[in-house]
Amino acid sequence: MHRSHITLGHINIYFYSLCILMGAILALIVIMKEVKKNKIDKDKFYDLAFYTLIFGILGARIYYVIFNMDYYINHIEEIFEIWNGGLAIHGGIIAGLITIYIFTKKNNMKFLKILDIIVPGLILAQGVGRWGNFFNGEAFGPVVSYSFLKKTLVPSFIIKGMKIYGYYHMPTFLYESVWDILGFIIMIILRKKKHKEGFLTGFYLSYYSLGRFFIELLRTDSLRLGIIKVACLMSLIMFAIGIILMTKKRKD
Repeated sequence: MHRSHITLGHINIYFYSLCILMGAILALIVIMKEVKKNKIDKDKFYDLAFYTLIFGILGARIYYVIFNMDYYINHIEEIFEIWNGGLAIHGGIIAGLITIYIFTKKNNMKFLKILDIIVPGLILAQGVGRWGNFFNGEAFGPVVSYSFLKKTLVPSFIIKGMKIYGYYHMPTFLYESVWDILGFIIMIILRKKKHKEGFLTGFYLSYYSLGRFFIELLRTDSLRLGIIKVACLMSLIMFAIGIILMTKKRKD
């Protein structure tokens, strides 16, 4: 499959990587504004952001490879080729949470408070990063007609990009990108009001998982455990955790 990129000399710069990088930069800008507002040590947070990004990407890749082991066992050399796609957000979330938990414990920081600061930027990064799937021709839905895409007001350049393997496909990457960016806007509004620690994190987990569950049902390239779509299972678990975080009463 063709993967969109630009060439500078002998170097190929893939749009997939650029979208992830752009999402990370925008997330960091949003997060650091809140860090400043809360008068938290910026240097510590830059360290946290660095470790979380590195281990988050590693976790996302390891998660993807594990659930595609039948392929990678015969293509070992491709395991490290992340520019070709293959980063599973749930793996990144798990690895990121572990990294943040360890870092906050070592630096005497409140885990849930730090998560509340991070999650609005995270969902924005996810919304931007989904466009990397578009440029790589992945994260698509079932075959649909050209007229269907036109009727749903999908821009022409996206319709063109959704012609994969000779057929037009539903742009599920776009649905998730819009859902995530809408979630970012809602969370920015929500955090203007005072909430208990963990509320925004709970909202993120439940909101993102709700949308991801139904969008994943449409995707045709999902990671699976037998007939079960892994992302749907993870979404149900994350949704439940999110509801608990939002509704659990604070202990005095």
